[in-house]
Amino acid sequence: MRLLVALILLLLPANVAHAAWLEASSAHFVVYADDSERDIHRFSEQLERYHSAMALVTGTKMEAPSPSNRVTVYVVRSDRDVRKLYRGDSKYVQGFYQPRAGGSLAIVPRVQVGSGEASYTMTILLHEYAHHFAASNSRFPMPRWLSEGGAEFFAAASFERDGSVGLGRPAQMRANELFYGRNVTAEQLLDPTTYAESKNYDAFYGKSWLLYHYLSLGRERDGQLLEYVRLLIAGKSQRDAGLGAFGDFDKLEKDLDDYLDRRKMVYLKLPPKLLETGPITVRALSEGEAAMMPVKIRSKRGVTPEEAAELVEEARAVAARYPKDAAVLSALAEAEFDSGDSDRAIAAADAALAIDPRQTNAYVQKGYAMFDLADQADDTAAAYTRARVPFLKLNKLENDHPLPLVYNYRFYVEQGEDPPELAVQGLARASELAPFDLGLRMTLAMKQLQLGQMAEARRNLIPIAFNPHEGGPSGFAQRILEKLDREPRWDGKSGLEQMAGGDEETSDED
Repeated sequence: MRLLVALILLLLPANVAHAAWLEASSAHFVVYADDSERDIHRFSEQLERYHSAMALVTGTKMEAPSPSNRVTVYVVRSDRDVRKLYRGDSKYVQGFYQPRAGGSLAIVPRVQVGSGEASYTMTILLHEYAHHFAASNSRFPMPRWLSEGGAEFFAAASFERDGSVGLGRPAQMRANELFYGRNVTAEQLLDPTTYAESKNYDAFYGKSWLLYHYLSLGRERDGQLLEYVRLLIAGKSQRDAGLGAFGDFDKLEKDLDDYLDRRKMVYLKLPPKLLETGPITVRALSEGEAAMMPVKIRSKRGVTPEEAAELVEEARAVAARYPKDAAVLSALAEAEFDSGDSDRAIAAADAALAIDPRQTNAYVQKGYAMFDLADQADDTAAAYTRARVPFLKLNKLENDHPLPLVYNYRFYVEQGEDPPELAVQGLARASELAPFDLGLRMTLAMKQLQLGQMAEARRNLIPIAFNPHEGGPSGFAQRILEKLDREPRWDGKSGLEQMAGGDEETSDED
C-alpha cells in the first residue's frame, strides 16, 4: 500500500502536436494533464480529499513529503498502454505502482472524475495510493490478504458534490470474481500455506475485500480484527493469529457467505468539514515540456539498454527543438544517463541548471552521472568529492529529499571506506522519508547487521521478508531472519553470500 504524485498523459510520438498541458500541484500529489483547468483542479482535490479521509479513518498523522518525494501517477490513454509500459507477464495488469525513494510512481489508464462512486480507473489509482499510504505509515508487515483487502476497502470510494468522501462501499469491480471466479476460502486467506494461486483469475482480491469489510464494518465480530493484528505483532503465525482472533475457519466462511448475500452494506461517509485538502496551484506547461512528456514517462518507468538507446534519440530531437527549456534539458539528462552517456548527461544537466537552478531532477541526474564516472578518474577521491556536490545542492533546495542522504552514504561505500556513524544515521533518515522503498531498507538492514545492530536490522528486514508481493529481496530477508532466530550470536556477516542466492526480481504488479 503506498501513495503519490500524479501525471496524466497521452503516449504520443515526440513529433506530434500536443495539447496545452497543465500542472496541478498539491501537498501530496502533482498532476500533469492535457485537460481543462477545472477538471485537473477537481482531480487533484479529490486525491487530496481521499488522502485526508484515509488519514482520518486510520488515525494517522504524517508529515508532508518533500516535493520530489511525492508519488507520480501517470494516467495513460488505455489499459493497453499500461500493459506496454509494465512489460513482462501483463495479461491482467490494469495499473501498477513502483515505490522508489525520490520517485515513486503509479501508472493507470485515463481517469474520469465526477461526483458519486469512483470510476473504474479512479478505483485502480486509489488502490495503489492506499498501498503507498500504508507503507508510508507503518512498519507492520501485513499479511497479503490484509494488505490487499485494506486497499480494496479504501479504494471503493465515492466523492460527493458537497465535498464528503465515502469509504468502504461495496467493491463492485470484484463482484464477478466473487460470484463466478474460483473461490478462495477464509482459511486460504488466513493461512497462506493452504493457498495455491490459480493460473486463472480467482477470487483472492474480492474475498480479501469481503473479509476486511466484514471485520471492519460488520457488527458481529467487533474487535476481532484488532485482536488479529495484536496476535501477529506478538509473534503468532498467520494461522494461529487467525484461529485465536476469529475462531473456526469454516464458521467464518459461512458468515462471509451470509454477509455477501446481504442486500445492503454500510460504509463510512466523512463530511467535508473533517477533510483537509490544502492549496492546489495550476500552471500551464511549456510547449517543450509537453513534447518531452512521452520520453519522460518511459524514463521514469525504467528502460532496458535497448530501449534507452532508442529513447535518447527521441529526447535529443525534442531538446534540439527546445534548447532553452530547462525542464526539457533535465529530461534529456535523464535519457542520456540511461543510455550510458554520463558526459552528455552532465552537460544537459548543467545546461538545465544554468537556465533554472531549481530543476531538482537535473541535480539528481548530474549526481548519478558523476558518481558513475568517478571510479574511472585518475584521482578517484577528488572525483567522488565533486560527485557529491550536486546532491549537497539538492539537499539545500529540498532538505527532506532522501537521495542526498543515500548518496552521502554511498560516497564512502563506493570508495571502499567504512561509512561514519553520521552517514549511517543519514541512511536511516532516508529510509524514514521513503519507508516504501524496500531496496533502500535492505541496504540499511545489511549495514545494521554488519554493525551488530541486530534489533534495528530485524525491524527493517521484517517488512521486506513479509512483503505481500514477494520476490526480489523477500526470500533473502526471510533467510536472514531465520538465521537470527537460530543463532542469536551470529556475527551478521558470515554466510550472507550463500543466503542471497536464488531470489527473483521484485514484481511491480499490484
